[in-house]
Amino acid sequence: MNDNYLHVGRASDLTGSDRILYRFLEIMPGVLSWGTIFLVIFMSWYNPVIAALFIIVFDIYWVIKTIYLSVHLRISWKKMQHYINTDWSKRLENLKYDHVWQMVVLPFYKEDFEVVSGSISSLLEAKWFDLETGENNGHKKRMIVVLAYEERAGEEAENIAQGVMDKYKDKFAHFMIVRHPKDLPGEMPGKGSNIAWATKVARKEILDKNNIEYENVLLSAFDIDTRVYPQYFLCLTWHFLTCEHPYRSSFQPVPIYNNNIWDAPALSRVVATSGTFWQMIQQERPEKLATFSSHSMSFRALHDAGYWQKNIVSEDSRIFWNSLIKFDGDYRVVPLSYPVSLDANLADSFWQTTKNVYKQQRRWTWGVENAPYILFNFLKNKRIPLAKKLRFSFVQVEGFWSLATNPLIIFSLGWLPLMLGGVAFNDMVLSYNLPRITRDLMTLAMLGLFMSAIISMSFLPARPKGQTKLKYFPMFLQWVLIPFTIPMFGAIPGLDSQMRLLLGKYMGFWVTPKYRVKSQEVRRKD
Repeated sequence: MNDNYLHVGRASDLTGSDRILYRFLEIMPGVLSWGTIFLVIFMSWYNPVIAALFIIVFDIYWVIKTIYLSVHLRISWKKMQHYINTDWSKRLENLKYDHVWQMVVLPFYKEDFEVVSGSISSLLEAKWFDLETGENNGHKKRMIVVLAYEERAGEEAENIAQGVMDKYKDKFAHFMIVRHPKDLPGEMPGKGSNIAWATKVARKEILDKNNIEYENVLLSAFDIDTRVYPQYFLCLTWHFLTCEHPYRSSFQPVPIYNNNIWDAPALSRVVATSGTFWQMIQQERPEKLATFSSHSMSFRALHDAGYWQKNIVSEDSRIFWNSLIKFDGDYRVVPLSYPVSLDANLADSFWQTTKNVYKQQRRWTWGVENAPYILFNFLKNKRIPLAKKLRFSFVQVEGFWSLATNPLIIFSLGWLPLMLGGVAFNDMVLSYNLPRITRDLMTLAMLGLFMSAIISMSFLPARPKGQTKLKYFPMFLQWVLIPFTIPMFGAIPGLDSQMRLLLGKYMGFWVTPKYRVKSQEVRRKD
């Protein structure tokens, strides 16, 4: 296989027949999703009986799928609770781990000092033992922090980076700030190009100069708002040392959007927590799990895979696909079932928060750019087992199709046969029973919201000053918004992304603004 295919960003990066093939694969997800929607609409007019029967069967499928996913969610919840309360230092007692280094790369753009400092402070508070005393004494002798800032963010970002370094440089074995130059050829401004540059600089200036072996370094690529739970690095190290293929694995925690959850409006909380629930479900299905947002991997694997791609938006998941293809299918994601905490969307007004939620969901659903990349490279790489190719291809294509179509079919299009079927259909018994059947099936599916509410309440951090106990009530009731948030912030941004890819209107990287209500103390429950 030609390694040049590993870092393809879009069809225009290729020539000849390869470009035509890749462009076809870019068009395919949008055609499948929009074709499904138009087919349901057309059949609701042309043959409403068939459309109604399809909708009823689809609703039954949705109920079964909901039950299936709810079981995985509950299992994952129990496992997370167990892992949070586990003493990971005791689990490590019988393992040799004094050779392991932790490297944390934190890219930032225009976030303020408090956001950046808060994340680094959480690293300092996390348990990572001093090798001389065997205790966590507030100085991380085998932890490397790389703070990667953007030149295009201007002098303010540089001042923040320098201020953070002055505050924390003596607290870690190595603390380095790296400026990512703007307008480098072949790069898209964004997280991927930033951390790829910073990690390569840190490799030369820290690892190579200090003769630190790549095999001994666990690298965590964190969003700038990531705050680790106290035992994250111990849990990560245990999984690294005990998994079957440590140098052919990435390690995925569960993102919980708790940093500012008490200040975020209900709509933002529901969307953020729904994302957490999906990641929890995927942790119980590791064969379908890809890296997302903040994640960790061996530096050796990262170096061999060629670092993060610089010309795409979804670098967090693409590094998994890069690695899977580079290593001929011999790569996997190990679920940690242990959380990290990030920010929920919050702006200075409800309307701006809503717009930011949509933009963030659209950026995440732009992960559909991975679908043509995966399919194209699977066709080019003959060394990956066929069964693995088929499984991953189906999971990805079906996943993006379901995201963009299922909520609309369930919550919106199910009534179309009554609206478009005409007098003949509306006189039939089926037309009378269709809304009843649909309502009853959806009511059954929505019973799972009660469990969702209970699980979400268990994740809440300690109530900050300024918030009354009455706030718990809307946080429990917020799940009635699900019939609105799933189509509006799931299906619609999914269709938006797929249409852009279909038309070749490629997205750039949109940085989610980080906003905190500074008058309130936000604390995490560990």
